[in-house]
Amino acid sequence: MAKTRLLSLQLFRDFQDKECFFEKLTNDENMTDRIIGQYVLLVIFSAVYGIVMGSYNGLQQAVASGVKVPAFLTLSLLVCFPVFFIIQFVLGSKLGLLGMLNIILNGFLMVSLIMVAFAPIVIFFLITGDNYAFIKLLHVAIFSISGFFGAKTMVEALRYCCEKSKVYPKVGVVVFRFWIVILAFVGMQLAWNLRPFIGSRGMEFELFRQREGNFYLSVIHSVRDVVVGEKKDVDENSDDLTLD
Repeated sequence: MAKTRLLSLQLFRDFQDKECFFEKLTNDENMTDRIIGQYVLLVIFSAVYGIVMGSYNGLQQAVASGVKVPAFLTLSLLVCFPVFFIIQFVLGSKLGLLGMLNIILNGFLMVSLIMVAFAPIVIFFLITGDNYAFIKLLHVAIFSISGFFGAKTMVEALRYCCEKSKVYPKVGVVVFRFWIVILAFVGMQLAWNLRPFIGSRGMEFELFRQREGNFYLSVIHSVRDVVVGEKKDVDENSDDLTLD
């Protein structure tokens, strides 16, 4: 029976009652089961999004991305969580290791939930369009929006621990915002090293690519390609436009 509860969708119904939800997050009862359940859902949702993400370049890329996206979120958490826990412990937080992990993992689960909610939109653009640069920017936007909601969920949970349950220092909420920035930079660098997630249709399948360039240049080049592509289309159809 306990195993069935690990995959229960009760978690999403709890989002409607924030105080009750945050109380469950910080409650020591069944915390290990809750953490395992959240991680299982995180892996499922992020794997589904990864499969949709990689389907742009065929079955091999879809399978690879279905593994890479959960690995990306897991590695980001493993790399950044230790420094967060130590700093909060030094600041006087009374939350234990599992309590902090539960809160942070819940934010990551929110990220994966928002991403998989965008999957139908991604599929729509995969079917109706074939602009690689635009698809890349679309995924960057989805990751950014998902990250925002994930961070918001974590901040609200920590603020509850500070104001309601009195087990978290007020300064810790401020420090946490800086940790979010660090997490974002680590995540971008990690994603760059794990690429490709989408894969260009003009290239053969690659599990990993050579370490060249950086994430920021890739985004700038994608924006340029989208803008230049649109201008090129307008120029090629200029005669037709003038006849309308």
